[in-house]
Amino acid sequence: MSWHTGRLAGFDLETTSPDPLTARIVTACIVQLGGQQPTVAANWLTDVDGEEIPDGAAAVHGISTEKAHAEGVDLRAAVEEILGALTQAILAGIPIVAMNARYDFSVLDREAQRYGFQPLPDAVVIDPFVIDKQVDRYRPGKRTLTALCDHYDVRLDGAHSADADAVAACRVAWRQATRYPQLAAMTLDELHAAQVGWAAEQAASLQEHFRKTRPDAVVEGAWPLIPRQREASQ
Repeated sequence: MSWHTGRLAGFDLETTSPDPLTARIVTACIVQLGGQQPTVAANWLTDVDGEEIPDGAAAVHGISTEKAHAEGVDLRAAVEEILGALTQAILAGIPIVAMNARYDFSVLDREAQRYGFQPLPDAVVIDPFVIDKQVDRYRPGKRTLTALCDHYDVRLDGAHSADADAVAACRVAWRQATRYPQLAAMTLDELHAAQVGWAAEQAASLQEHFRKTRPDAVVEGAWPLIPRQREASQ
């Protein structure tokens, strides 16, 4: 049985910032689906630890500072629950599907670090963004989740809400495996290892492109998580 016909766990965050090292979690979703089992979703809206949600971020996901502070749960408690839910899936052998996983996993890891929680155990991660850039590297246009849903004929209900994005990422990954047999033929460990290499190559290529006009440009190549020690050494 190929990995895409088994259980998948979609993971998505909406946050305060595009910088994964400083962003705070506003909403989160973990949805388990497939494998001939019922779909089960867990959602969180946090109080952002009392911080402000910039207008630009609120315009993307639709959650204002006022709503988060009034209706959100304690961010520390939410982070602990998110870590617990993901750990449970990981230990059950379920791959975690995340669009642009480097961002979401790094945001969660830094939140865990702030609150003194243990990091996630090593996970098998499936990243439709990294996979798409590998299997169709010369296709022009955007590679946002919305664009990938259009390209792979996946319905996206409510882009930039964590629950809709988590489900859509799983559907895109499933479509990628059905469209590209070489992906379906890989074991989960093989696919994860391949993505580590692909992400590094993609970052190096993008960095080379940027340095034509910005000689000091740096593009992060670590995947699916920016290491803590790298941040500390900067």
